[in-house]
Amino acid sequence: MQPKTRPSAHPHDDAPDTSAEFERIAELPDGPEKDALRQRVVEAWMPMAERLAGQYRNRGEALEDLRQVAALGLVKAVNRYDPARGSAFESFAVPTIVGEIKRHFRDHLWGLHVPRRVQELRNRVRAAHRELSHSLDDRAPDVQEIAERTGLCEEDVRVGMEALDSFTPLSLDAQLPGADDGYALMDTLGEREPAYDRVVDREAVRTRLVRLPERERRILYMRFFCDMTQSRIAEQLGISQMHVSRLINRTCSNVCEQVMAEAS
Repeated sequence: MQPKTRPSAHPHDDAPDTSAEFERIAELPDGPEKDALRQRVVEAWMPMAERLAGQYRNRGEALEDLRQVAALGLVKAVNRYDPARGSAFESFAVPTIVGEIKRHFRDHLWGLHVPRRVQELRNRVRAAHRELSHSLDDRAPDVQEIAERTGLCEEDVRVGMEALDSFTPLSLDAQLPGADDGYALMDTLGEREPAYDRVVDREAVRTRLVRLPERERRILYMRFFCDMTQSRIAEQLGISQMHVSRLINRTCSNVCEQVMAEAS
């Protein structure tokens, strides 16, 4: 008497048999019927997508958000799957969903903008650092040891190590180490220096001032460099204070117009 053969089981309990639906989807033209059938397939495989999302919980992202990302990956997998290639849908869907989740972490959860290559280096260095920390008597591995474990050059390891702190940057309100008086990182930032704007302005008008007539150039020098009043300047030049005021206003306006015209 031969033993009864057990029916073949899916690799996971949340892996439904939707082969017939995919065959039908491949036959249907684009339209409402095809979209509805795809939606039913997505709903059938949703438990698997949620299970995959749960594997990435407690990594700085809400589980509900991860489930939404996994659902997006599942939709992409259903839309792209071709049963004619012979592979099971699950073997196609799992890497698609996991890839979407990892892409979400890589692109959306970095506090600073970091190039994708640096993000990948950071992940490899981080994984090697964890592995070596458990096998080196709790001693932190050095750059050479991490390079040997990852197969990276030491320069790439250093880049990855620098990126370790870019995932969650320090807040400007964070109190500095050893500061007992609330002295924070914000307190170390400099303030805007108004003299920089004056330097730019001086350089912009320098060549125009050289071209001014001698009297106008002398008046501007006494007013803005010697800080003399208009009355004092008038006494020095033997003209009225009103005349000095008109000369200053006219000269400054002409110089300003020349600078603005050249800038445009």
